[in-house]
Amino acid sequence: MSTVSQERLLQVLLAPQISEKATWVADKNGQVIFRVTSDAAKPEVKAAVEALFKVEVESVQVLNVKGKEKRKGRIAGRRKGWKKAFVSLKPGQEINFAGGE
Repeated sequence: MSTVSQERLLQVLLAPQISEKATWVADKNGQVIFRVTSDAAKPEVKAAVEALFKVEVESVQVLNVKGKEKRKGRIAGRRKGWKKAFVSLKPGQEINFAGGE
C-alpha cells in the first residue's frame, strides 16, 4: 500500500457515523459506518481503517448522501452533500468507539 501516502490516510476518515441505524447495522451485519471525504475511494478507506484501528477489513461500500433542501422564507438553499462508507470487518474484528480499555 505504498501508493497511498500515510498523510492521505489520516485525512480520508472524518468521523464515525453514530446513530440508531449505524448501531443496528453494526449489530446485524458487523459493519462500521464512517463519514469520509467526498473524493475518497474504497481502497483508500480500507487502508485508512486498517492503519488507524489495527483491524482487518473484509469489504467497503460507499454511499453519497445528498444535502437536504432548506428554506428561510422565500430563499431556498441546499446543505452540502457528503459521503459515508460502510466498512465490513472480518469475523472476530471489532472497533470500540466508547473508549475504555
